[in-house]
Amino acid sequence: MSWLGPQEWQAVMLSLKVSFWATLLSLPVGIAVAYLLARKEFAGKQLLNGLVHLPLILPPVVTGYLLLLGFGPHGPFGRLLGEIGVSIAFRWSGAALAAAIMGFPLMVRALRLSIEAVDPKLEQAAATLGASRLWVFCTVTLPLIAPGLLAGAILAFAKAMGEFGATITFVSNIPGQTQTLPSAIYSFLQVPDGEAAALRLVIVSVALAMAALIASEVLARRLAKRVAGQ
Repeated sequence: MSWLGPQEWQAVMLSLKVSFWATLLSLPVGIAVAYLLARKEFAGKQLLNGLVHLPLILPPVVTGYLLLLGFGPHGPFGRLLGEIGVSIAFRWSGAALAAAIMGFPLMVRALRLSIEAVDPKLEQAAATLGASRLWVFCTVTLPLIAPGLLAGAILAFAKAMGEFGATITFVSNIPGQTQTLPSAIYSFLQVPDGEAAALRLVIVSVALAMAALIASEVLARRLAKRVAGQ
């Protein structure tokens, strides 16, 4: 991508970094939440389901503002983190948190559908042989939901790459620190003669999004065939 300028290249690399950590850190939580929603009945299940999908319905700016209230320097979680010398507001780690929350519903939905497609009798059969719930999940359920897990992770990654509203509200638009691809595109469109740079980043964004979707489909199909072959 030598045709990209230094600031453009910096925005691309930061977006990849933010999206990677957003996906990686939210994956274990996504698996746990999806399993609860797919396999368990408990008081407040619909409330949990609503909270998980709330970022898809709320304006992203509202999500970013709520993050700022909670994790900002004067927020309850922000003060707790500040006591141990950690700050995420107006930093790339805050951008990763915002991106993780916005992509979380897509990840959980893909995982939940995959878990619901697994025959519970297979899990019950393994449990009757003395295997613990965790071992049953790791050796039976997890391999069977691998295609959905992969698809959910890639969709969450792609969503994180395109996140703008929550990110810019929570961590602002600081070049080299919090300026991701969408923020950089917005910035270039606000200055004279910035359309060319914005267009280059738009092309990169479309290419990355299409690559993620195609990879999700291809790898999910391969994993599904492998699982079916077992």
